[in-house]
Amino acid sequence: MYITIDERDPRPIYQQVVDEVKALIVRGELEEGSSLPPVRQVAADLGVNLNTIAFAYRQLQKGGLIKVRHGAGAVVAARVVPQDRDERLHPKLMAALTDLILSGLTRAEVLAVVTKELNTLFPDKGR
Repeated sequence: MYITIDERDPRPIYQQVVDEVKALIVRGELEEGSSLPPVRQVAADLGVNLNTIAFAYRQLQKGGLIKVRHGAGAVVAARVVPQDRDERLHPKLMAALTDLILSGLTRAEVLAVVTKELNTLFPDKGR
């Protein structure tokens, strides 16, 4: 598992870790049943506090994406988590699109950014 954090990113470090792991799961780089590295290892690799990574793992567990078993580590529990899409996902998408527009991007530029990011999440366009 290879993740990075960006100190210039306004998101908290734990959220960057959560988002990176989610992207790895979506792209199929972390499949259902795959083991995640231990919290201590990820913290050491990224040079961040152990509690930050532990909190990120708890957030992923709350979201149903991983299972954490004390002493046995964390594994990917699911690639897709059923949820009420409109209630939980729509506001997140609207916030992201609003940020892009407020940054001065035109409609075409927003579409280009969204398309580029979708292509990273769906590398084989047949999915």
